[in-house]
Amino acid sequence: MLQKIYFTTVLLIAIGSASAQNLYQPRDVQQAYKKGTRTVTGAPGSNYWQNKARYNIQVTVAPPDRNVKGSEQIVYINNSPDTLKFLVIKLIQNIHKPGASRNGDAQEDYLTAGVQIDGCTVNGKATPFKENQYHSTWNSIRLSKPLLPNDSLKLGFDWHFQSSKESGREGMLDSTSFYLAYFYPRVAVYDDYNGWDRETFTDMQEFYNDFNDYRLTIKLPKNFIAWATGTLENAPEVLNKEFADRLDQSMHTNDLVHIATAAELKAQKVTVQKDWNEWVFTGNHISDVAACVSDHYVWDASSVVVDDATNRRVSVQSAFQDQSKDFHYMVGFAQHALDWFSHNWPGVPYPFPKMTVCQGFADMEYPMMVNDNTSTDTTFSRFVAEHEIAHTWFPFYMGINENRYPFMDEGWATTLELLIGRANMGKDKAENLYKQFRIAGWINDKEASEDLPIITPATALGGSNGYGNNTYGKPSLGYLALIDYLGDDLFKKCLHTYMDNWNGKHPIPWDFFYSFNNASGQDLNWFWNNWFFSNGYIDFAIEKVEKSRKGYTVSINNLGGFAAPFDLIIIYEDNTTESLHQTPALWKSGNKESKILITTNKKIKSAQIKGGIFMDANENDNLWKSKD
Repeated sequence: MLQKIYFTTVLLIAIGSASAQNLYQPRDVQQAYKKGTRTVTGAPGSNYWQNKARYNIQVTVAPPDRNVKGSEQIVYINNSPDTLKFLVIKLIQNIHKPGASRNGDAQEDYLTAGVQIDGCTVNGKATPFKENQYHSTWNSIRLSKPLLPNDSLKLGFDWHFQSSKESGREGMLDSTSFYLAYFYPRVAVYDDYNGWDRETFTDMQEFYNDFNDYRLTIKLPKNFIAWATGTLENAPEVLNKEFADRLDQSMHTNDLVHIATAAELKAQKVTVQKDWNEWVFTGNHISDVAACVSDHYVWDASSVVVDDATNRRVSVQSAFQDQSKDFHYMVGFAQHALDWFSHNWPGVPYPFPKMTVCQGFADMEYPMMVNDNTSTDTTFSRFVAEHEIAHTWFPFYMGINENRYPFMDEGWATTLELLIGRANMGKDKAENLYKQFRIAGWINDKEASEDLPIITPATALGGSNGYGNNTYGKPSLGYLALIDYLGDDLFKKCLHTYMDNWNGKHPIPWDFFYSFNNASGQDLNWFWNNWFFSNGYIDFAIEKVEKSRKGYTVSINNLGGFAAPFDLIIIYEDNTTESLHQTPALWKSGNKESKILITTNKKIKSAQIKGGIFMDANENDNLWKSKD
């Protein structure tokens, strides 16, 4: 960091004036505002609604047998004003079927026969459930009696599938350890602006689910342990007393508790020695459930206070292979993440009773669960875990449609990973990792899809390079640029307004934009249009530095178009240095050129633009040197 040692006065000359700009809205979004389900204040409208279900799921797993068998009973509640003549059912396990549409190659060990529906009932009546030959990961059920507004129905499914040998987001972790995700038939989201979510799952997009109530029962042979979303309701029935007591103890301390060690697991001391144990987990108003099962994963746990006002503690657990050295630190990493995120950014107490980090292969988040790879670099292991835990708030606290707008959650998790990284390892190290891992690929890639607006629905981007960068790095920089413009306090006020508005609901980008406009008391549409609706990137150039009556005028061209902040570094002839920070306000007028007036009686030797994390596409024109 350059030290400021000489005071100057800086005046920004805006060419032209900023005018109010409307935000483009797709026609389906326009209809939501006309119907009063959403408002231009950013809050849900008086006519807002969302549907809900209650799931009672029973699943049986007996590794190394790959067969997973399940049954479920669903009460589906239609809170919409519409009469539903059919239901859409998501069958995401069918991504493993040969011929399924996916955004990547599939090796033989990834492929299975998909999910087989053995039985389907609607209100107790057997109902045909034919395979959808056009859309493998969803199907529809035609109802013999339409589901009226403010009414409900009961669904039942029996199903089975084989866990894939190749594990990614789910599948076999090893011969006797499975990760279960996307494992049960679910009713798709029916929402107020797009109707049924009939997007095909391609193994790229992640979540768009209603907020439901779940009871999950996992039937396992003795000596197998289950970790899952929700609260374990029957620990004394499945764990021997010593281990149930340790689990209880861990929920009241900051100290690390070894619930089950490798030696204890090998000695078969941990679980109740019945042929089968049923592990029961419950969770209300959550968007999904996932689980990990194993007979040899060691089990660590502790807890952490996330809400000082109520002194509320949450359980922090980890399940892993004993030889994975980084995972022996994982409970501590997760404790720190939950503490820091709850008290700093986003500054909303962790909303769930538990967080479990399991060793897998996905580096992937689920409600109250993380499936992370192991690494010999513990700094990187912590970095990944913090990113996945950050997803708690986006999308699991906010029911974001990641199929269409993943920048609303991945962009936030990327931002939060940087903010906590600065606290962990210092500004320079955190920002260097952020630039290398999140920004350099985008700013150095001139491929056409990279310049598509962030608002572009991800379903239209397919597997292009633009998908990844529109989802992670670009929106993260947009959020950080807005922090730079508004300041921490006002930005956090806006963020909390947005989160209060849409916690447990289904926000879309316009709800985010309008919440910030309203909470800030400013028309920020110029910023949203610039960062989220334009084909911009970051590329500044110093056009010229001219002597003026009171000092100098530095002319800056915004070649890339994005309203990014930067520091103008001035070195004077006497070798004193000054760093002049320029916020995005420099570009509020929408012009491509701005002039910075520097009042000084010294002679400028050089001027240089330094963007820090806001990396410049061409740094060759960022430096001006006096020819004298």
